[in-house]
Amino acid sequence: MNGVVIVAAGSGSRMKMGINKQFIKLNNKEIIAYTIEKFYKNDDIQDIVVVIKKEEEEFFKEEIIEKYNLHNIKIAFGGKERQDSVYNGLKSLNKDCDIVLIHDGARPFVTKEIIRKSIDEAKENNAVVVGVPVKDTIKVVNENKDIIDTPNRSTLWSVHTPQTFKYDILLKSYEDAFKNNFYGTDDAMLVEKIGYKVKMIEGSYNNIKITTQEDLSIGSQILKDQI
Repeated sequence: MNGVVIVAAGSGSRMKMGINKQFIKLNNKEIIAYTIEKFYKNDDIQDIVVVIKKEEEEFFKEEIIEKYNLHNIKIAFGGKERQDSVYNGLKSLNKDCDIVLIHDGARPFVTKEIIRKSIDEAKENNAVVVGVPVKDTIKVVNENKDIIDTPNRSTLWSVHTPQTFKYDILLKSYEDAFKNNFYGTDDAMLVEKIGYKVKMIEGSYNNIKITTQEDLSIGSQILKDQI
């Protein structure tokens, strides 16, 4: 069994639209609805948990679950940090899950091919993340904004989601992190911390996370190109 935890409990403050970015509409449909449907309509996924803010539960049920006729979607509630939210989602998954994907609710352009490749690679390699090679030169700066290093661009990738793992390994990494009061910047970091190698697989530059108003324009164009 393969399950997915879709994380949609953020505030979206950078969007500056007074609404959780997950519920902003692209072409008259909420971002989170696009995201859920990518997994809901995928035969490789048997269990779906969406992590939301508790205060948005009624809105989510009425305007997403019921509106788009989505069945058997589980709901978990977000915590103080993203790591807390993902852990709540993990605990809500069916315990028979072998593989779990962690995906951003505001990343609606994930493809069937990316999902399938992520699952296949996780079965073989325990842990994988989707990403793309960076296009720009990256500079490391100090607190004064002085450049102190220019890493070799050929070794740098921009990390997307899904991040995909064997369920027992990811759960173990979360339990270890909380035991040691450690908070990482993504799920893979927790898995790395307990000694597992994580493989990078190439995704798509279209698999953007909608974070700013500029991203809405880009997202609208991607939708038009997919029609």
